[in-house]
Amino acid sequence: MEPVVATTAGRVRGRADDGALAFLGVPFAAPPVGVHRLAAPARPEPWDGVRDALVYGPTAQQPEDEIVGGIPEPSIPGDDILTVNVFTPDLGATGLPVLVWFHGGGFTAGSPASPWYRGTRFARDGVIVVTVGYRLGAEGFLLLDGAPPNRAILDWLAALEWVHENIAAFGGDPGLVTVAGQSAGAVACTTLLSLPRAEGLFRRVVSMSGVAYAMATDQAQSLALTMTGPLGVEPTRAAVAALPPSALHDSQLALQRAQAEAGLPTDGSMPSPLTIGPVVDGELVPDKPLRAIAQGHGRDQDLLAGATRDEVAGGIAEQAAMIGEDLLPAALATLGLPADAYRELHRDLTPPEVVGRAATDRIFRSRVHDLAEARAAGSSGPGRTFTYEFRWRPPAAHPGHGAVHCIDIPFAFDNLDAPDVMAIAGPEPPQPLADLVHGSWVRFVATGDPGWPVHDLADRQMMLFDVESGPASDPLRPERLLWATR
Repeated sequence: MEPVVATTAGRVRGRADDGALAFLGVPFAAPPVGVHRLAAPARPEPWDGVRDALVYGPTAQQPEDEIVGGIPEPSIPGDDILTVNVFTPDLGATGLPVLVWFHGGGFTAGSPASPWYRGTRFARDGVIVVTVGYRLGAEGFLLLDGAPPNRAILDWLAALEWVHENIAAFGGDPGLVTVAGQSAGAVACTTLLSLPRAEGLFRRVVSMSGVAYAMATDQAQSLALTMTGPLGVEPTRAAVAALPPSALHDSQLALQRAQAEAGLPTDGSMPSPLTIGPVVDGELVPDKPLRAIAQGHGRDQDLLAGATRDEVAGGIAEQAAMIGEDLLPAALATLGLPADAYRELHRDLTPPEVVGRAATDRIFRSRVHDLAEARAAGSSGPGRTFTYEFRWRPPAAHPGHGAVHCIDIPFAFDNLDAPDVMAIAGPEPPQPLADLVHGSWVRFVATGDPGWPVHDLADRQMMLFDVESGPASDPLRPERLLWATR
C-alpha cells in the first residue's frame, strides 16, 4: 500500500527508501516568485487529491560555476524551492524524535537533496529526518528597502512551524525537535538558538563546523550597494525584483571572487565585509547572536557543537605557499593571534602550514570554544552544552588535509556509502567510527545526552573522535589560551 500522509495543505504520497519512507519536495511555503519574490514566506496553496512526493523538488538556484566544497549537492531547476524532505521509519509510530537539517554552502550554495543528507539511517534508528530548502544569496539575505530583512531566516522559521504543525502525521513529536546543520547550516542553527521568535520551535541544536554571526545594518547596506551598483539599480525590492535571478548570480559570483582574492572566508562560517548572510535588523535578529546567547537566550535548549581538526588548514596552506618566516608574524596578526606564541606552539609546522592551522583555529575551532563559553557564561537554565572535535584523518591524507571541512557529515548520517565520500574520506572509511558518531547524534536527538560529560568552565570536557575515541578534559588548553588574546 502506498504511504500517504495528510498535511495542513493537502495529502502527499511518499515511497519506500532503504527501509524507511521518504516524502520528498513537500511545500512548507509558496514558491518565492512573482508577488512572493523578496517577500516573507507565505503559506503554500492547498491542493486537492494526493500530491506525489516521490522525487526531490527544485532547489535554490546558484551561479553555474559555484563550488560547494566537495559535497554532491544537486541544483534542481524550478520555482517551488521552499520544500522539505521527510524520512520516517513508521507512519504508525507516535512521539519519535525529529532532526531538522539545514544544509551548508556559505548561504550562496548547497542543496537539501544531497545524498550525504539522506535520512534513512537515522530513520532506521528511530529518528525522523527533515531536510530543508531555503533561499540563498541575495534572494535570501540582501538588505533591500521595501523587503523584509533576513528572508532566509524567515524561511527557516516557516519550515520549523511546518514541522510543528505536521510532523505528528509522520510519526514525530513536535516537542522533540532538534535543529542541526554543518558550516553555514550550523550558523543557521546557532542563529536560531539566539532568536526570541524561534522559542518553542525546537528543543536541541547540533552545530557542526559553524557558529552564529550577523552583520551590522550599516555593513549590510554597504554590501547591498556593492552588489546592486554594477547592475545599475538601487538596493530596493522593486528594482531588484525587476532583474532576472541570473543578474544577481553574476553579481554574487563577482563578490565571492573578490572575497577569495582578499583571503576572506567564503564558506559562510564567519562574517567578512563581503559576506552574504544574517543581519542584525533590530527585530527578527535583535542583537549579535553570541552576545544574545551569553545573555541567556537559548538557555533551555541542549547544544552539541564541534568542528574538525583540520577544517581548511590544508587548503589555506597551499594558498599561503609563498609565506616564509619573515611574513608569518604579519599573517598571524591579521588572524588576530599572537605571532611569537602561536609560532612556538606549532614549531613542527612550516610557515604556510602554520597559517593554515591559524585560519582553521580562527574561523572554526575557536568559534566553537566561544560558543561553549558563551553558553557557560549565560544565565542558568536546563540546557546542557556538549562539545566535540572530529580528528580522524584518512591514512593516505597529506598533512593538514586530514580531518577536513565536511568530512564528519557522512559519519554523522552513517552514509559512508554515499557518492563522493571516498574523495574526502578515502576508500575505506571506518564503519566503527561512523557507528560511534552516528550513535552519539541519535542519542543526543532522542535524549539530549550524546554520551560524554558536559562542557563547563571547570573541566571543558570534549569528545575526541579518532582511531581511538573518547572524552578529554580541556584538550585545547594550549590553543584556547592564545585564542583568548584575540
